[in-house]
Amino acid sequence: MVIPGRRACVGQLREFVQVSPSKLYHRNYKSKASQQLLFAIRNTAASIQPETKESVETTSVDFPVSGDAIRRRFLEFYSSRGHKVLPSASLVPDDPTVLLTIAGMLQFKPIFLGKAPRSVARATTAQRCIRTNDVENVGQTTRHHTFFEMLGNFSFGDYFKREAINWAWELTTKEFGLSPKRLWISVFKDDDEAFSIWHDEVGVPVERIRRMGEEDNFWNSGVTGPCGPCSEIYYDFHPERGYMNADLGDDSRFIEFYNLVFMQYNKKDDGSLELLKQKNIDTGLGLERMARILQKVPNNYETDLIYPIIEKASTLAGVSYADADDDIKTKLKIIGDHMRAVVYLISDGVLPSNIGRGYVVRRLIRRVVRIGRLLGMKGYGEGDLEGAFLSTLAETVIELSTRIDLEVKARSLRILEELKREELRFVQTLERGEKLLEEFLTDALLSAKKNGSRPCLSGKDAFLLYDTYGFPIEITSEVAEERGVSIDMKDFDVEMENQRRQSQAAHNVVKLSVGSASELTKSVPDTEFLGYETLSATATVKGLLVNGDPVVQVSKGSEVEILLNRTPFYAESGGQVGDHGYLYVLESEEDKGKTIVEVKDVKKSLGNIFVHKGTIREGTIEVGTEVDAAVDANLRQRAKVHHTATHLLQAALKSVLGQETSQAGSLVAFDRLRFDFNFHRPLQEHEMMEIEGLVNKWIGDATHLQTKVMPLTDAKRAGAIAMFGEKYGEEVRVVEVPGVSMELCGGTHVSSTSELRGFKIISEQGIASGIRRIEAVAGEAFIDYINVRDNHMKHLCSTLKVKAEDVTGRVESLLEELRTVRSEVSALRTKAAVYKASMVASKAFPIGTSKIRVLVENMDDMDADSLKSAAEYLVESLEDPAAVVLGSCPGEGKVSLVASFTPGIVDMGIQAGKFIGGIARTCGGGGGGRPNFAQAGGRKPENLSNALDKARADLVTALSEKAS
Repeated sequence: MVIPGRRACVGQLREFVQVSPSKLYHRNYKSKASQQLLFAIRNTAASIQPETKESVETTSVDFPVSGDAIRRRFLEFYSSRGHKVLPSASLVPDDPTVLLTIAGMLQFKPIFLGKAPRSVARATTAQRCIRTNDVENVGQTTRHHTFFEMLGNFSFGDYFKREAINWAWELTTKEFGLSPKRLWISVFKDDDEAFSIWHDEVGVPVERIRRMGEEDNFWNSGVTGPCGPCSEIYYDFHPERGYMNADLGDDSRFIEFYNLVFMQYNKKDDGSLELLKQKNIDTGLGLERMARILQKVPNNYETDLIYPIIEKASTLAGVSYADADDDIKTKLKIIGDHMRAVVYLISDGVLPSNIGRGYVVRRLIRRVVRIGRLLGMKGYGEGDLEGAFLSTLAETVIELSTRIDLEVKARSLRILEELKREELRFVQTLERGEKLLEEFLTDALLSAKKNGSRPCLSGKDAFLLYDTYGFPIEITSEVAEERGVSIDMKDFDVEMENQRRQSQAAHNVVKLSVGSASELTKSVPDTEFLGYETLSATATVKGLLVNGDPVVQVSKGSEVEILLNRTPFYAESGGQVGDHGYLYVLESEEDKGKTIVEVKDVKKSLGNIFVHKGTIREGTIEVGTEVDAAVDANLRQRAKVHHTATHLLQAALKSVLGQETSQAGSLVAFDRLRFDFNFHRPLQEHEMMEIEGLVNKWIGDATHLQTKVMPLTDAKRAGAIAMFGEKYGEEVRVVEVPGVSMELCGGTHVSSTSELRGFKIISEQGIASGIRRIEAVAGEAFIDYINVRDNHMKHLCSTLKVKAEDVTGRVESLLEELRTVRSEVSALRTKAAVYKASMVASKAFPIGTSKIRVLVENMDDMDADSLKSAAEYLVESLEDPAAVVLGSCPGEGKVSLVASFTPGIVDMGIQAGKFIGGIARTCGGGGGGRPNFAQAGGRKPENLSNALDKARADLVTALSEKAS
């Protein structure tokens, strides 16, 4: 492209904006030529000069600039200054400490924390980000978003404060042409260096530099670790208001658009700061904010980055955004923002669900659907999708995505289908749910008016909307707030917990179903658990269930579920399996063992009722009978050992991999333990050894465990680890291995770590994105594991006739011998194949009177590699043009085919890859390859002869036409 001169560019652009300015950045920026012009006048970097009156007057931009151009120029600006342009990371981060990518620096966090080496000294990115912590502000303010782009430049121990500040100023005032008179600066109150650079070198007047406190202008990576002061650049929309009493937090006047973080300190355990040897730079410029400034619109939503979505939503709703009132505008802004978020999240693999990232997507989608229906929005109506509108809006988002992420368009079909499914799923229950919510709110308002109290929606009603009608609690809260009604969230949490328990009970097939069984449970109190103190106790049978139905008596041979008033049996919870053991019914001291029940599992159901599942081995048991309950002491000890081992394992993982590592699930069984945790990659061998070493050291320390019951707030204050997603009561049980770990836990544990005897990891693998799983053994299971492997080693030593320490060397030697023999066999097979090929070469026949020669032959049981060698030999032996097709049956139920064509055959338009596929189908297979060489296989050896006949006939027909 020929770049016009500065004067010509300005003239063309001013002529360009003669059209309706309100539509320019919404539609005309789709013109490629206009986008190329936008920055043509600033195609060379200007040097830094202190602010002067002349510079104020000559650097103001009076034409709109596209968001795409801003992004491009930012990256080009820093690329020209030695920065490597890196792609945006996924919205699903590798970092297990955060749910979604919330900042541009997240992909570089391991480098900043010193956990990974730098691959480049300088980098620049346009990072897609998601933040939902202040979703209620979206549409309400001029600048809040769930989805946004953060443009950033980063230095990893390379340049520092002076360069970062000067380049930020140059970019802002020269490249983007903002008037220096409108720019204000904030610095950390003690950062005299930054203040001096801004004032003495850049030339910003003292009146427009504000010193801010630690809360606003000091960045921390955590309680300890890298940290440093920040400096921010603000744009002043109303400089006429002057300097007096100017508040940078006044959104009506200022917007912060560029943040510079200077990582220069390391915060130590005592809170003191020491200078880092490697100082880093982390910056972020909000693309939507800069677009708002340069496009001269009143808020971020009316930039060309978002407004086309709003415009489409307005069309679907049959309203004019320009003429709409503030309420409708707010709703349209929310739709524009949320649609960007859900499209990019689904593109990155986050699908709607009720947990984690999936819940973020579902919540945003359902908010858009509800608001869109309030506005009367409808899609284009296709079959049963009439009225659905998300996919129509998504098409606009996808069209806008092409300069941000090309993968979005490539995944458009999946995105649109997922949105259709989720919208229809919600709409099916939304209407009924809306009517019911309206009834609940009306009742709450009437009740409050009657009683003179504050209107409140019960948690039970809110849960009904969530559980039955799919209303995220946030949507219910939002609608209720619009009507001036609060929600009893404590009651809602109780209902959620009850559902969770019932769901777990159902999952574990405890059949206390609605009907007669539920009537039974009304008379059965919660079970008193005695298992922390004893493994045997006398109890009374309060209920019996067979196949989920209550009975009075059960006889020998029957499977039964038994409810006791008290029990030493541990019921499955917290990942620990239920105890095994026996129940004995004693009719008299002399008649011991008359009735015996073998208990094989214990689970909790409907609150705190323990259900003992077992089989009547001898005698009969009745409701009201007294029994002696005895837990299998050996299996309980195995469970205790493995539960304590999980606590030690978690402590070791945090020590080796980082404190951000956390539990994501567990199983404490008699034969092993399983521990799931958040981590983004497989563990390395040395890490596994270090983890095992730590746990075994703690076992050797013979530390006595301490167990306490205390208020939840005290436990958290003491540093006890809580399982993410678990709900706890006001009083909790804390299990502590002094100096090693402290966790909230209701499970059973050993008295001393020495009881674990030993610990061994037996496997480590990934089970989901960002989730790893370790399986390990301790105690008796550890001894069993070692003994089994010792027996295997003894057998190997006996077979190989070497000592244990020589097994590895002997096996490697045998493998090397095997490789040598295989190589020799392969060479012999190749020679045999070539020899056999030379014997059949004379069977090649010409096509008519032409020079074209064809050879199609059955090579009996020749293997695929040898068949390839034979074909290569034949095609080299025959003069060009020549076509060779060979087939064989190398084993039972196997067919191998190969086609090799010379260049002359390929030039005639006959390709080996396409040809061999059709032949292979005759043998029940398929294949393909290059135009000159291809291989295929099949499963029907009996059809090989027919396949080769077909190959011969097809080649003759095709080549005869070419020859003529």
